[in-house]
Amino acid sequence: MKAAASTLQDSTYARLRQWVTVGRFLPGERLKIHDIAQQLGVGVMPVRAALQRLAAEGALVNVPHAGMLVPRLSAAEFDDVLQMRLLLEGEAAQRGAHRLDAAGVAELAALEQQMAQGLAAGDAKTYLDANELFHVRLYQAAASPTLMSLIETVWLKVGPLSNRLFEAEGASAVLNDAHGEVMSALQRRDSAGVRRAIEKDLFVAGQFLRTFCA
Repeated sequence: MKAAASTLQDSTYARLRQWVTVGRFLPGERLKIHDIAQQLGVGVMPVRAALQRLAAEGALVNVPHAGMLVPRLSAAEFDDVLQMRLLLEGEAAQRGAHRLDAAGVAELAALEQQMAQGLAAGDAKTYLDANELFHVRLYQAAASPTLMSLIETVWLKVGPLSNRLFEAEGASAVLNDAHGEVMSALQRRDSAGVRRAIEKDLFVAGQFLRTFCA
């Protein structure tokens, strides 16, 4: 019975952590435990425990008399997070490019096309879902669980801002450019070029997202 409860808590936490990472919740949003429990089809206890874990990681803020809120990043906080992303994700991209096999390259090419289609249709969800998987697959190829764990922790900080990309004027015209450069570098087996392209991708998207900081 205890093991089952622990498994439910862990799965609830993993799901909510992923929701924060992909921007399901917006900066400043108050999270209502009963609403989330209903959406997940679980009781309030595993949701409460999951939210407390996320608060301990800095992904949420527990405000007295207000409950759990999604924090708003200041421009300075955002800049600090972006610098960490450039370091961590650049390293993971370069390592991943060394190890990625033909099937992995083909999967990234398909995801790059999905992103292009999402942008053309103005479909933010299609773009963001494919974008997340593109980066995850490339970084996982680095075969460094420690590096991936650090990256996922940093993603918690900026995930809530990600859905605002499509509100920024001119963003959709350039958001996929760097992914095309990643694919070109992969075809050349140029791991340093992959790193530069990923760093460009993060920097360009970051300039749009920074305008929405508190």
